[in-house]
Amino acid sequence: MDKNQVTGIVLISALMLLYFMYFGQKSSPQTNAPKQSSQTDLPTKKEEELPDSVKQQQLKTAYGELANLASGEEKEVVAENKDIKVTFSSKGGKIKSVLLKHYLTDQKKPLYLIDESNSTISLLASSKTGNLDLSTLFYQAETQTSGDTTKVTFKASLSPGNEISQTYSLAPEGYLVQYNLKFDGMNGILLNQPVVFDWKADAPKVEYDLKQSRITTSVNYYTVKDGFDHLSETSNDPESATLNEPIKWVSMKQKFFNAGFIAENEFLNGTVKSEVRPGDTTTLKHLEATVTLPYNDLTSGKGNYSFYFGPNAYQTLKAIPAPDYDKNVYLGWPVINLINRFIVIPVFNFFERYIGNYGVIIIILVFLLKAILFPLSYKSYISMAKMKVLKPEIDEIKERHGDDMQKVQAEQMQLYQKVGINPLSGCIPLLLQTPILLAMFNFFPNSIELRQEPFLWAKDLSTYDSIFSWTTHIWGLSDTYGNHFSLFTFLMTLSTLLLTWVNNQASTVTGPMKSVSYIMPVVFMFVLNSFPAGLSFYYLVSNLVSIGQQFIIKRFVDEDKIRAVLEENRKKYATTGGKKSKWMQRVEEAMKLREEELKKKRKK
Repeated sequence: MDKNQVTGIVLISALMLLYFMYFGQKSSPQTNAPKQSSQTDLPTKKEEELPDSVKQQQLKTAYGELANLASGEEKEVVAENKDIKVTFSSKGGKIKSVLLKHYLTDQKKPLYLIDESNSTISLLASSKTGNLDLSTLFYQAETQTSGDTTKVTFKASLSPGNEISQTYSLAPEGYLVQYNLKFDGMNGILLNQPVVFDWKADAPKVEYDLKQSRITTSVNYYTVKDGFDHLSETSNDPESATLNEPIKWVSMKQKFFNAGFIAENEFLNGTVKSEVRPGDTTTLKHLEATVTLPYNDLTSGKGNYSFYFGPNAYQTLKAIPAPDYDKNVYLGWPVINLINRFIVIPVFNFFERYIGNYGVIIIILVFLLKAILFPLSYKSYISMAKMKVLKPEIDEIKERHGDDMQKVQAEQMQLYQKVGINPLSGCIPLLLQTPILLAMFNFFPNSIELRQEPFLWAKDLSTYDSIFSWTTHIWGLSDTYGNHFSLFTFLMTLSTLLLTWVNNQASTVTGPMKSVSYIMPVVFMFVLNSFPAGLSFYYLVSNLVSIGQQFIIKRFVDEDKIRAVLEENRKKYATTGGKKSKWMQRVEEAMKLREEELKKKRKK
């Protein structure tokens, strides 16, 4: 390992450090959301004590011809399939709660993704009497089973042919709830204006780590013009965006789950909003999504939509009939995203079909990737071995020219040219392996497969493996390291230091540059202490396998043969005069220009 390699490693490490610290800090423009249509004012408690005739008059004034539908008895209707259980309410004909059957909260309680305590949905329409909230009307429920599909229909009927109907359909399995909203014969009652679908929800805390869950919670959306976008996840300030263009879907996304509303055609426009409520430890964020539904679609029978209530599992979201809905699972920058989508996830999913222990799957994944990347590791080691053979000559050059780095670099380049070495040949293999390293950094924190999966002392591979913690706030340390000790992260750091020591045995670098390679692993320990145990364990196993590879390669690499090859190249260079490569020519030209600039500065 020479100076170029160490410099490359430091630059790569710095890049990864910046990526690790800021990869999730995606921002969205903040705009003021437009005022929503006000919903119909309902009688207060005191008004309910008024005579029935007075109350009926008030309802008549507020609801007009729909007054008879504004009172009634609320009833619940339950529909379920293999994966979810949905409870509907006859008041509003809306979804009251959704239970995910295969998942539990961090407290091992049933996981309700939404319920009436944290989610409200309103349908705001325009009428002769003003703005009406159709979700305050009382509907008649009817449940049908057609084949394997369960349908629940809610109707608010004035007379035959004059009704509002909402139909929900559940397939035998899956997390989609098909939804159809239709107005029959309502043109004389409702105005021909878009209907506003207004959804407000407090994302519930269902994971162990409140902080990490909060900074992965936001509102995602897809517009026809600009595609996928989202509000900032990491900001603690209120975030909002006005979407003055057609929208395909909106999603209230948490770390491992999301609740979405999808249009078969398009929503006309909408607004989205997110807000952290200080001091609230039971919910992650307050989220809002408001979209407008074309009135003509609702009267023509084209008001077809769907809800998604389920996990952020890539393969599951990929099957949802909505463009880029799988982007609710963040898999990294474009190149890294491709590696995760087409290599890491398929391989991981293949092994989990046959192996139930995810720690074992991670070990197998490490060995598989290391086997694929072995040629690059071998090439990098050979480059280090060549530099080690040349170390006495390089030290002699440094001693001869002292602090004149210009001459040192020039003479080193001539030496490399004579013996046929490309000084970047050891750095490039490391650079090519970096995308895999970053791909894992994005895969493990977003992999719901690891959620609540134990391994060794870690109770949950999707969060940090704290073996002990403290409540006292230590200024500086608590902000950067956290209030817990993650053993996998600590062991990963030790293994990285050991790997660095092994690599430095073949290094030609001394002094401060060599010390930097030992500082970076300690820095990463602070960064990764609160990251998932699965990620730290992967890096730990990867380091141990790399150390083993180094010792194996060393046993089969003969430095005397390498020295003989370099000497043979030196003889050929002396005989032929040596033909400089284009790369070497450019390097020498750059060095000459640099030397001329220095001379000009000295003259001044």
